[in-house]
Amino acid sequence: MLKTIGAIVVLAIVVVLFAAAMKPDTFVVERTTTINASPDKVTALVNDFHNWSKWSPWAQLDPEMKVTFSGAPNGVGAVYEWQGNSKVGSGRMEIASITPTKTTIKLDFVKPFASHSTANFLIEPEGTGTRVTWVMDGPMKFFPSKVMSVFMSMDKFLGQEFDKGLANMKSTAEHS
Repeated sequence: MLKTIGAIVVLAIVVVLFAAAMKPDTFVVERTTTINASPDKVTALVNDFHNWSKWSPWAQLDPEMKVTFSGAPNGVGAVYEWQGNSKVGSGRMEIASITPTKTTIKLDFVKPFASHSTANFLIEPEGTGTRVTWVMDGPMKFFPSKVMSVFMSMDKFLGQEFDKGLANMKSTAEHS
């Protein structure tokens, strides 16, 4: 009986590891919304980390999160570091580049596990408003990322938070 249970456990582990090995080496999560506000108003919410508490979904998950700002006050070189509860972890963001329609942010997570990603905000005029696309991409290491992706989708997991963040951004930009 114990040999059978042991064999089933070993087989299950092998299946999970094989499935993880078949997962892509990178991930991409992307969400878009249209905001009835000028691109300048939306850009100010993204390019100044001091404004992120107004719309970031993670700020709502941990109102006690400790945030430190350094580097430039906003724009390229601005740095945002956070330490929070288990829902938000800890890490660092730095605005790496800005063009009239795109802001690129280097994102380094420390907890719950170390990872390095890039977030891009594409901010483009659309009619009388602004089309905002939030894209995050990064590498998927075998452990823990690929193994975790056997059981959950990065797109569904992060996509829900992106949807909340974009809805908060829309409300903030349209009502301020």
